[in-house]
Amino acid sequence: MNDHLKDNSVSFIGSMMMGVAGSAPASSIAMGTAALIGAAGVFAPVSLLIFAVPMLGIAKAYQALGERDANAGASYQWTSAIFGKFLGFFSGWSLLIATLLFVVSGTVPIATATLNIIAPSQVGHVVTTSIVASLWFAAVSAIVVAGITVTSRAQTMITLAQLLILVVILGAALMHIHEVGSVEAFGKRWFGSGLTLDGFAATALIAVYFYWGWDVTSNLGEETVGGGRKAGLGGLLSILITILLYTSFAAVALMMFPVQDAANLTDNLIFNIAYRAGLSYAGGLLASAAVILSSIAAIEATMLMFSRTLFAMGRDGSMPRIFGTVDDRTLSPSHAIYAMIVLGLILIWTSALMPSVQLLLFASVRALGFQVDYYFGLAGLGAAWVFRDSYKVSIGKWLTLCLFPAASSVALIGLGLYAVTTFDLWTNVIGIGSFALGLVFVWLCYRPGAATMELSV
Repeated sequence: MNDHLKDNSVSFIGSMMMGVAGSAPASSIAMGTAALIGAAGVFAPVSLLIFAVPMLGIAKAYQALGERDANAGASYQWTSAIFGKFLGFFSGWSLLIATLLFVVSGTVPIATATLNIIAPSQVGHVVTTSIVASLWFAAVSAIVVAGITVTSRAQTMITLAQLLILVVILGAALMHIHEVGSVEAFGKRWFGSGLTLDGFAATALIAVYFYWGWDVTSNLGEETVGGGRKAGLGGLLSILITILLYTSFAAVALMMFPVQDAANLTDNLIFNIAYRAGLSYAGGLLASAAVILSSIAAIEATMLMFSRTLFAMGRDGSMPRIFGTVDDRTLSPSHAIYAMIVLGLILIWTSALMPSVQLLLFASVRALGFQVDYYFGLAGLGAAWVFRDSYKVSIGKWLTLCLFPAASSVALIGLGLYAVTTFDLWTNVIGIGSFALGLVFVWLCYRPGAATMELSV
């Protein structure tokens, strides 16, 4: 075993597709757009444009920091180097918690969609659903275990297929709108006129988290052709692709359905758009296929984020060092991947068989944004600090590498703090409690006599 990942194994296109897959566009559109419309009404499409801006600021920070130090730990590594190991540890810890919860919660919808196709009578059956979810989880895990070259190629094919289906359905919807006209006339309400402050804040929380997941590109910086610079650019471009898809489908939904009807299409908005556009049964199959492919790709991407972050933390001594080694054959962090597989299967089955655990898991998922805001915000502030003197080179560089990331971080941290005030007691207890659990590892790895590696940017 060694601690060096496989160089030049992810192409630039592969990196960009990873970023798109991490944001799970089809799943986000199918399951999240209705909730967004419910909160924002016809402001939904513009809100997706507005709240993408902080994501672009953080993505610019990731690109700049990654170019200086391409590292599998990404935000964990940079925060540790800039603000110290304590804050850095919790940057990595928050990502581990967020990705683990996302992967576990994401397997159940795939299992349900699969049963809808092959055994509709078993939908809702706890044991059957858990078995199918475990099989999907094992299949995706096998791809990740096979190594980054196999994983990247599989991810590219899955994501391209997903994007092709979305484009076909979007094209059919636009043709339908052109023929029959729009249900909701375009006007000033589309720009937020009449929206209350609470509605605006709720919209922000939903819209921002549509984009989470693109940062997997930076976790693969050590393995990407062109290093951190290309990985960062792949992340930026992946956000632009998802912006186009999210805003287009939100606008199309409002043009094809009354606002209240669109807000109630929480099962699969893409299916309803395809059916209304005249694609009928074939469109329904395409929509279901897109959601399944999107979920698989997102789980794969988040497994990569988890394993690379845990690997980097193990390599630096912030976690048990066994996680900081790679397999000699595949050059992938096999112990970190196996850790996620074991934890994932345990959570899938305990949440299925124990309703109380499932409730706690759902509470944790609702608190996921709190974790994301933390590590995104620290990375953005870290970039602002590192490039604080870049005005000496040019004002433009200072604006893009210091001010833009700093403002984006403040916005995201502010949203995270607001989110805490909207959560119920259990969500806050679990969200904050998961952070507190990290103190155990801090004590184990940073106690007197525990060896750690020095970090540098």
